[in-house]
Amino acid sequence: MTTETDQRESVYTTKAKDCLLDEIFDCGQCFRWDRNEDGSWSGVAFGHKLRAAMRGDTLALYGTDKAGFDAIWYDYFDLGRDYGEVKRRLSDDPVLAQAAEYSPGIRILRQEPWETLCSFIISQNNNIPRIKGIISRLCENFGEDIGGAWSFPSAETIARLAPGDLKPLRCGFREKYILDAANKVASGQIDLTALADMPLDEARRTLETIKGVGPKVADCALLFGCGRIECFPVDVWIKRVLACFYPDGFPEKYLPWGGIAQQYLFNYARNCPECGLN
Repeated sequence: MTTETDQRESVYTTKAKDCLLDEIFDCGQCFRWDRNEDGSWSGVAFGHKLRAAMRGDTLALYGTDKAGFDAIWYDYFDLGRDYGEVKRRLSDDPVLAQAAEYSPGIRILRQEPWETLCSFIISQNNNIPRIKGIISRLCENFGEDIGGAWSFPSAETIARLAPGDLKPLRCGFREKYILDAANKVASGQIDLTALADMPLDEARRTLETIKGVGPKVADCALLFGCGRIECFPVDVWIKRVLACFYPDGFPEKYLPWGGIAQQYLFNYARNCPECGLN
């Protein structure tokens, strides 16, 4: 692991197996990253800008140093988890084996819980380009300028808004859901930090007290924002997977890694012509 510094930006590098940025940032788990012409990716997380690139099995992070890596990016990229071992545990199922082989570089990002919850509320009945557009307008209108980019606005900031203030986002019916979520989080009625250690059913029920949050959004918020990899969000693509390959339900033996399996299956169903589902 090294830190390099030039006149423009610091660069921190670290070994990262089972890590392909195109798969990580384009599998529907996050919405604030964009691919650059050179193949690197630029985004914002936890109020910090970053550009990331792979050099073989080395992850290069532009715009951070060791302190930033230790504080934010090590956990964000889930670098403490052995994804090779996870894939080995899933590989005795032929469908999971094929799905993992199709997307070997997916990792589950550990995102900021409020941003994740709000983003997946916005994602309902929506497509990825439009989700990204709404989130971009949310940040530009209510986030903080962090030097050429915008932070994600806090729940407290959104909770101070009145109905109609989110009209510039063009988010439609989702506006009332965003405001309800912000008010419940800002008031302390919902403690997002507690969800990581709460019994899973209780965590789901807690999130489902928010207007417009059902099982799928709750599981996405828990998986991508709280590190609950035992969550297995079911959307239209996963419903197709279950109907075709697991008519009796997803095998319980794999649920300890259900969220990782879900991302392999989601990407496989959506993008692999040979799977027969797209």
